[in-house]
Amino acid sequence: MLGRRQIREKIVESLYSYYQNPIRFEAVEKNLFSEINKIYNLYIYTLNFMVGLKSLAEDQIEIGKSKYIKTNEDENPNQKLIRNQILIQLENNEERRSFSSRHKDLIWDSNDSILVKTFQRIKAGKRYQDYMEDGELSFEDDQKFIGKLFLRYVAENSDLHDRFEEKEMSWADDLHISNSMIQKTIGFMKEDEPSHTLIKMLKDEEDEQFAKKLLRAALNNWEESEKKLQERLVNWELERISLIDRIVLIAAITELDNFPLTASRIIINEYIDISKVYGTEKSNVFINGILDKYTKDLNRI
Repeated sequence: MLGRRQIREKIVESLYSYYQNPIRFEAVEKNLFSEINKIYNLYIYTLNFMVGLKSLAEDQIEIGKSKYIKTNEDENPNQKLIRNQILIQLENNEERRSFSSRHKDLIWDSNDSILVKTFQRIKAGKRYQDYMEDGELSFEDDQKFIGKLFLRYVAENSDLHDRFEEKEMSWADDLHISNSMIQKTIGFMKEDEPSHTLIKMLKDEEDEQFAKKLLRAALNNWEESEKKLQERLVNWELERISLIDRIVLIAAITELDNFPLTASRIIINEYIDISKVYGTEKSNVFINGILDKYTKDLNRI
């Protein structure tokens, strides 16, 4: 699910988009939750890629069995990968299957060039060969192997990332969130306990209300927040601050003003981390300085 940090990221993105193209608040809020839901589509699409690798392995075994002249490997194929307990749980996951049936564009064709190329790279790797040659069968080994396979051949797959961006431009910014969700999905699986649900985007209604309140307050108090920011600038004009840094600061000031039960240092640290994702090399130092001064001026704990 999205943590508060990721929700803040999506709000910063929404504010940035609003600044460039002002629209009605209702539309901004609708777009925010639409973008959050798109992350779930990326999550399922990537899980389906993992399932697609298993299906491709099964197809190749069947092709080998149907050859007129068979090798020993064709007649006695190593089925360890297709019997991997993590891949089987992913394949049988009811939520993934149900969502994919309603969004068939998220299902991978077994002949897809990226899927085939990735599978060939996996088979050529030493980790795969060691795994397949090891006669021991255990849930822990299966889980460890798929976790490492995901990191090496999916999370770091530039060809796959290009495909994601071609399919949905916003996915380029959401990839790290989806990858984290998949790592948790793999890590949470347990032996002999089939996983029937996947990670939800928002934990509960409280997170949804947090997102709505923060977005609404940032938009409604934009000019006031800019004035507060300007007052903390020394020999520096507001217009000279990069747009993304200004928006990160406005979001942070808004949260400091409207969520008194959250410690100021937690809020500041969250927006410093966000600035490292969206800002320049020096953004985090600048933002830390401004927010630290703001909280001290307010005697904000």
